[in-house]
Amino acid sequence: MSDSKRRKPPLVADRRYPSATRKTAAKPKSKAAPKKKATTRKTASRKTRKPARKSGGGGIFGWVRRAIGWVFGLIWGFTWRIGMIVALLLALAIGLVYTTLPDVTALLDGRARGSVTMLDKDGNVFAWRGDQFGGVVTTDTVSPHLKNAVIATEDKRFYRHFGISPRGVASAVRINLSEGRGPLSGHGGSTITQQTAKLLCLGVPYDETQWDSEKAYEDDCRQGSLWRKIKEAVYAMAMEVKYSKDEVLTIYLNRAFLGAGARGFEAASQRYFGKSAAEVNPSEAAMLAGLLVAPTRYAPTNNLKRSQDRARVIVGLMEDQGYLTSAQADGARANPAELSAAAAARAGGYFADWVMSSGPEYFTRNTTEDVIIRTTLDQRIQTSAEEAMNFVFQEKVREGSKAQAAIVVMSADGAVRGMVGGRKTRVTGAFNRATQAMRQTGSAFKPFVYATALELGYSPLDTVVDAPYCLNIPGSGEWCPKNYTNKYYGQVTLTQALKDSLNIPAVKVSEAVGRDLVRKVASDFGIDSDLAAGPALALGASESTLLEMTGAYAGILNGGSSVTPYGLVELQLLGDETPLMGSGGGIGERVIQTGAAEQLIWMMEKVVAEGSGRRAALPGWQAAGKTGTTQAARDAWFIGFTADYVAGVWMGYDDNTPLSGVTGGGLPAEIWHETMVRVQDGLTPKALPMRAPVRPTRIPEPKRNREGGGFGDAVDQLLKDIFGGRN
Repeated sequence: MSDSKRRKPPLVADRRYPSATRKTAAKPKSKAAPKKKATTRKTASRKTRKPARKSGGGGIFGWVRRAIGWVFGLIWGFTWRIGMIVALLLALAIGLVYTTLPDVTALLDGRARGSVTMLDKDGNVFAWRGDQFGGVVTTDTVSPHLKNAVIATEDKRFYRHFGISPRGVASAVRINLSEGRGPLSGHGGSTITQQTAKLLCLGVPYDETQWDSEKAYEDDCRQGSLWRKIKEAVYAMAMEVKYSKDEVLTIYLNRAFLGAGARGFEAASQRYFGKSAAEVNPSEAAMLAGLLVAPTRYAPTNNLKRSQDRARVIVGLMEDQGYLTSAQADGARANPAELSAAAAARAGGYFADWVMSSGPEYFTRNTTEDVIIRTTLDQRIQTSAEEAMNFVFQEKVREGSKAQAAIVVMSADGAVRGMVGGRKTRVTGAFNRATQAMRQTGSAFKPFVYATALELGYSPLDTVVDAPYCLNIPGSGEWCPKNYTNKYYGQVTLTQALKDSLNIPAVKVSEAVGRDLVRKVASDFGIDSDLAAGPALALGASESTLLEMTGAYAGILNGGSSVTPYGLVELQLLGDETPLMGSGGGIGERVIQTGAAEQLIWMMEKVVAEGSGRRAALPGWQAAGKTGTTQAARDAWFIGFTADYVAGVWMGYDDNTPLSGVTGGGLPAEIWHETMVRVQDGLTPKALPMRAPVRPTRIPEPKRNREGGGFGDAVDQLLKDIFGGRN
């Protein structure tokens, strides 16, 4: 029993293959726990050794992973260091620009030249020239609709960015690429702050000694290169640090160019709508904001319909962004902005250009001040001349004709009341055929021949023989003038010769009184051009301008005193009450006696009532004038007057092509008629200051020298040829 209870030594097999019973029996023993822990440690040890075997044994993948990690680490280290350097340089650049920025008030009016505002005879504005600045506006003083329209159009995130908009730039680049342009060509994605920086030319002021012109300076400021964009961004961020958002917007509202010479929204509002920028309604605000993208193209004075279409787009943006209710937007679209009366008329484009060219350069073309000029223009008369021109060319000139015409209307003292320099009446800076075109005057010159004769004591009833007549011109040979009809009318009075525009009598009278005297009378009346030296002087072989010729006729109407045509009455600086200068024209010295002028008017009245100028006749009015047609009909004239106004009309081609079937008594006389019918409308008819002749002056006929013959006979024969004397 004792042997059986003795513990048997374990077998080797037992140790190698423990039985389940043995394990179960050993389970409750407390010493089993450490064995379990040992097993856990052994398992854990095997697990920790696996990665080591993998990395050592996996080879290439571990090496690649470490290489990539090293590269990324190197890049990251390089990047954050470079980024830090760039950030520091950017901060330094912004700081340097910040120190150069002046007070905001110094940036509101950046014009390099001043403006000229022209007033008509009644004191109403009719034209502007130069760079107009209507006065300072702020975000608080402009209409809220205008402020909202600008932000909705140009930079809807204006109050949320820091001067530049990465999102806007990215969008602009995407659009440019999709449209086949370079990334920086076309849309720029510029914020209002960046646009303001560009308007300020990044702080570089205009220096006329460094630039060929202001345009060249502005073109340089608008460069779109990458380097320029970088500098622009730095300048914009410096502005955001220096100024508040409203101050930046205020600069923009005052500096933006908005077409027609308007700098800033106040000037544009005054020019287009005749009201302050504080008073514009949603449709007007949208039209003004629409100018920012292309001021000249969308200027309502150039194309009102296009400008209104652009404004509708802006109204839609304002509605989408919550600046307008649906009802307000619908109202704005239903009632588009309209131009003021002055802007719509654009009266006196040619006249305004003439005033600018004739005034002192330092107060007109190149003024650095804001100038106010009071002029002689009568807008009613200006409109009358424009309407007359358009009516005749539409109704009586063949379609497609390239013929041109010009009109000048003035008072007897030379005050110009209206001027049209070509068929396109609504222009600025165009060639002015009334003041710049030098053309042969033709028979319109003949009144000065007869004025000379009347001043010397001849009578309108004196006679002259219209017959074949030749003169020997030294160096040129024989010259034989002919009448336009190629007929001869025998013995005619001076009045008949003028009335029917006969050439031979005019030459004979000119030769009888002396060409030098004719030339002096014409020159004293204001025809300053080089006058012909030969006998063709009497037939208008000399050149002159329509303005000169009309002014010379004004001298006849006022009783024989010369006039200097003028348009400027007073010139003063904006804000000053005392004019700097007054009129430079008006009535000058007497040329012929009043009696001679009154008889000449009597003769010229017959031209309109009975002669070559009948188409110019005005029912119920006395009118006097003279037709003129040059050789080969290259120029056709009619110049005449009533008791109130003198008007001149020229017609021809710019390239001297002959007119087809047109004489001074035709279309020019009809344009004159249509002009004066409108000019005289509503006025009470007045009699012309004319005097009928009492009796003809008898010209003593020299006796024939029968014995000697020779020179005496030659003089006798000449006088007989001229005045029709009998043997």
